[in-house]
Amino acid sequence: MEDKLLFTPVQFGPLRLRNRAIRSAAFESMCPGNRPSAELLEYHRSVAAGGVGMTTVAYAAVSRSGLSFDRQLWMRPDIVPGLRELTDAVHREGAAASIQLGHCGNMSHRSICGCTPVGASSGFNLYSPTFVRGLRKDELRGVAGDFGRAVRLAREAGFDAVEIHAGHGYLISQFLSPYTNRRKDDYGGPLENRMRFLEEVMTEVFRAAGSDLAVFVKVNMRDGFRGGMEIDECLQVGRLLQDMGAHALVLSGGFVSRAPMYVMRGDMPIRSMTYYMKPWWLRWGVRAAGRMMVPGVPFREAYFLEDALRFRRELRVPLVYVGGLVSRSKIEEVLGHGFQAVQMGRALLNEPGFVNRMKQEEDARNGCRHSNYCIARMYSLDMACHQRLAEPLPPCLQREIEQLEKRQAAYAQS
Repeated sequence: MEDKLLFTPVQFGPLRLRNRAIRSAAFESMCPGNRPSAELLEYHRSVAAGGVGMTTVAYAAVSRSGLSFDRQLWMRPDIVPGLRELTDAVHREGAAASIQLGHCGNMSHRSICGCTPVGASSGFNLYSPTFVRGLRKDELRGVAGDFGRAVRLAREAGFDAVEIHAGHGYLISQFLSPYTNRRKDDYGGPLENRMRFLEEVMTEVFRAAGSDLAVFVKVNMRDGFRGGMEIDECLQVGRLLQDMGAHALVLSGGFVSRAPMYVMRGDMPIRSMTYYMKPWWLRWGVRAAGRMMVPGVPFREAYFLEDALRFRRELRVPLVYVGGLVSRSKIEEVLGHGFQAVQMGRALLNEPGFVNRMKQEEDARNGCRHSNYCIARMYSLDMACHQRLAEPLPPCLQREIEQLEKRQAAYAQS
């Protein structure tokens, strides 16, 4: 079959990929003790063997205060050998390896991050739930330096690229968004001030990356709710990163503490999420209030495309599209609009070899049915597709997943 855009090489700064398919930084929850595991290595090796141009290891905290889960990577020297084993395995399969670096800000709890969670401003985070301390101005340079140190560790571990997480309501995004940034100093107020922390972080990142490590940045195109950032301000953030020298922007949207399903779309299977939770009070609390706290947003294929097209028209920096891609035809359509690459998360969890299959089948379509069981399970165990589990789902969860899949199928046909 004649290759189209998907299977043509693409260049991002110093990095050349064999094709334009990238495994997105979907959180795996496969790092007990905040270190890489054999399970994490095998998953990324399988995706690399499945044909992607690059696989991205998900959210690695640049410091302990940046951890949001207890099964999340924390970048420090003693995990470099384990990460090197992972990058070596990915490279042997012919793919490149990237790692997403970030700080969760207020999306944590003392039991995980070892301190009162910090953010752009003080307040209370209902989703943890916990009180949050606003970072002092004299602390910000140190946090920016943590990003630079994490980039140097990523290079030492053999990664070809880093992806800085500046979206989804994590720390950098908390400074950017007026919803979470209520500061009265020169890091708050007008957008120029709210972008100051991002500038300081990226200065450290570029210094550490040098000339041989590609730098991607994940950004919001909208926060996804009234009172958050809208597309005009997000475009200004994109222009700043373009002018600073980012090799690519990964276009996303949403706020995990305010509009989580705007990021992922579909419904959250609340019963599945609470089934795996250990504290009884948390199970019952989430079961009672979960629908209100995590309202669904209908899924449709390529759900971010309309906003992404405006970014494509107004920016010259390479852009990576992510959001609801499950078919070869839609991927080719997106690439045809001028995006340099596409990212997929849930589709590759469902079928690690999906890229290889698309090379053989022009009408290939992924089997993900968008129930979001993988996300519900992620908060307590690991991220896994219910279609690939070794054991059947408990009947109560099977009924919930079937109901959500029927609802999604009906929406897709409407």
